[in-house]
Amino acid sequence: QVQLVESGGGLVQAGGSLRLSCAASGLTFNNYAMAWFRQAPGKEREFVSAITFRGGTIRVAETVKGRFTISRDNAKNTVALQMNSLKPEDTALYYCAAGTSIVKVLSVGTVNYWGQGTQVTVSS
Repeated sequence: QVQLVESGGGLVQAGGSLRLSCAASGLTFNNYAMAWFRQAPGKEREFVSAITFRGGTIRVAETVKGRFTISRDNAKNTVALQMNSLKPEDTALYYCAAGTSIVKVLSVGTVNYWGQGTQVTVSS
């Protein structure tokens, strides 16, 4: 059974930083592209960032470019999202996602596996 377990969310002031982590099990991790999505209250889930099997290709949403950095550790089956210069509009439930290709983790409808999410709240 595939499991993606996110951690690291919390409450932070605007301008602060958080590091999210996602631990994967039940799949051959280095065969999957990984991504982060987020969903704010009353809004649709949206793409944040993605990384290919070995980390050679990274995609980043324009709204977080220059502030968020995705990385992965295939030895530990983890993917991380370093979030700097946080803004109140970054407040959302952040989800880890896995897909069999980078294309599959760019859109909500094509992701193979989802985590349960971790809440990030940025106060002004």
